[in-house]
Amino acid sequence: MGKKKKTASIDDLKNKYEKELQTNQIQEIKIELSIFERIFNIGAVRKALIIIALALIWQFYAVYLDNELMLPTFLATAKGFLSVILNGELVEKTVTSLKVLFSAYACGVLLAGTLTVLAITTRVGTDFLEVLTAMFNPLPAIALLPLALLWFGLGYPSIIFVIIHAVTWPIALNIYNGFMSVSNTLRMVGKNYELTGLSFVFKILIPAAFASILTGLKVGWAFSWRTLIAAELVFGVSSGGGGLGWFIYEKKNQLDIDLVFAGLLTVIIIGILIENIVFKTIERKTVIKWGMKF
Repeated sequence: MGKKKKTASIDDLKNKYEKELQTNQIQEIKIELSIFERIFNIGAVRKALIIIALALIWQFYAVYLDNELMLPTFLATAKGFLSVILNGELVEKTVTSLKVLFSAYACGVLLAGTLTVLAITTRVGTDFLEVLTAMFNPLPAIALLPLALLWFGLGYPSIIFVIIHAVTWPIALNIYNGFMSVSNTLRMVGKNYELTGLSFVFKILIPAAFASILTGLKVGWAFSWRTLIAAELVFGVSSGGGGLGWFIYEKKNQLDIDLVFAGLLTVIIIGILIENIVFKTIERKTVIKWGMKF
């Protein structure tokens, strides 16, 4: 009889516990966000609001300063920007600059990749890359422009040379550091599959270090823009034409300060587009998709 009572009491406690669990079970609560909150959660909208706020600050401060030669208003700059877009002058200069920029940037990326692969696969390559980066990375690219003019003449080959110098070393350092940070586990996986040389680099190292590689590409892109505009501001004209830097220099001499700011605004807009369309797309389809970044 005692055993039956004990069994019955255990069953009662079990049933009671299950009922309490069902009663106190945490339920999912869905909260409807307002339209404002849903719109504000979009990153592009937040960035657009920041840009609008900066434009308003620019406009109000320029009106307060009341000196068009020092700082034209945002509206005056926008008007000038539209005028040189419509007459084709700014478009022509931008296309000229981008052609030079893309060709030099591609050469710099190729050279950086080659040096880094050699550094990873051979000891001599490692020493070679370390010596070159220690020598040339601190050297401003624009400082090589006088030598480039002697070697390649007055033209875009000189600008391409200094851009390649500006791009190569930061990209090479980021790629090399990314390769060196790859875990030993992944390296052992490559060895187990008998991967060596370029196959090891392309199938193991590059995917594992792609976050660092992408950072290097971004830094190299920014350096290439700076160097291009600086070089074109120094001489920048070849066969009667020039790029954005030469456009800015000409408008400064003509005291069209609103068009100077229009040229600077063009550089900024292209930088924003490349960052948020090209690099963000690559990042979303690689490092974020692979779970390397959130």
